[in-house]
Amino acid sequence: MKTSDFHYDLPQELIAQAPLAERSASRLLVVPAGAAAFEDRSVRELPSLLRAGDLLVFNDTRVIPARLFGHKATGGRVEIMIERLLADDTALVQLGVSKPPQIGSRIALDAGGQAEVLAREDDGFWRLRFDVGGPLETWLQQAGQLPLPPYIERRPDAADAERYQTVYAREAGAVAAPTAGLHFDQALLGALRARGVEFGYITLHVGAGTFQPVRVDDVERHHMHSEWISVGQALVDQIQRTRAVGGRVIAVGTTVVRALESASADGELRPFAGDTRIFIYPGYRFRVIDGLMTNFHLPESTLLMLVSAFAGKERIFDAYRHAVQARYRFFSYGDAMLLWPREVIA
Repeated sequence: MKTSDFHYDLPQELIAQAPLAERSASRLLVVPAGAAAFEDRSVRELPSLLRAGDLLVFNDTRVIPARLFGHKATGGRVEIMIERLLADDTALVQLGVSKPPQIGSRIALDAGGQAEVLAREDDGFWRLRFDVGGPLETWLQQAGQLPLPPYIERRPDAADAERYQTVYAREAGAVAAPTAGLHFDQALLGALRARGVEFGYITLHVGAGTFQPVRVDDVERHHMHSEWISVGQALVDQIQRTRAVGGRVIAVGTTVVRALESASADGELRPFAGDTRIFIYPGYRFRVIDGLMTNFHLPESTLLMLVSAFAGKERIFDAYRHAVQARYRFFSYGDAMLLWPREVIA
């Protein structure tokens, strides 16, 4: 299986550069199981597409202002993208520099304070220790810049601080939003509750590695970046109760899929907290989810491979061609899909 097998052509103008005025105003492409026709719907219609007793599982991670700027002692400019907050005001980061810094050197931060370069990790990330006069996470809220995805060709503005965050975000630690969840507002959540749909939550702190391209031709040789997840006992119990009454478990976003499938790696869903490098591509057998709501994903990306595994590669690519022809909006601030699985998962 080749990475190039997951390429598709996308007109640049279909990449959403800003959110719509209302979260739930986005379009929703419904992709039924089997060969049934696609349905062009809206996110506001989601309650009518689900049943009482279904369980929507959300990712409650919260995006932190993870982009910083500074300069080395030599004067060279540095862009810092925090990947993960660690203990003792240290962090794993990506560095945008013309020349790699020396271990032990310091970076003067534009917003005040400095960062010491502790190590370069095997996966290309750097480990920095920050001296900013207080807890790093607290300082970032004032000093950091919201890290919009690289395909959004503008600087973040005041509106992004609210719109590039789900309305149910609570566990700080992500540097990219779980974008399928951006479509939900309080009115939609209320309508779903009135429908009898249940809600559950996982936490997966999305890292900047989610935007890294697959750099090998053979899909099976790709090594996924690590992300931290938490699947609690309460959600495991919810899923068991949902199954018992014939309800469906529907993941809101690929991050939820990766968390739930990681927590069921031995064949049974169990509480789990820790790192995952799970890589889902065609041929994978899903253990937990019955449906998936997701945004449209980049060509040749691991997330496109994941949805192809769930709904079938040919089916997904037919849906993407339909979306391009129907002028859907793509990627983080774009429209959404509601996917049901192919009838037989090979």
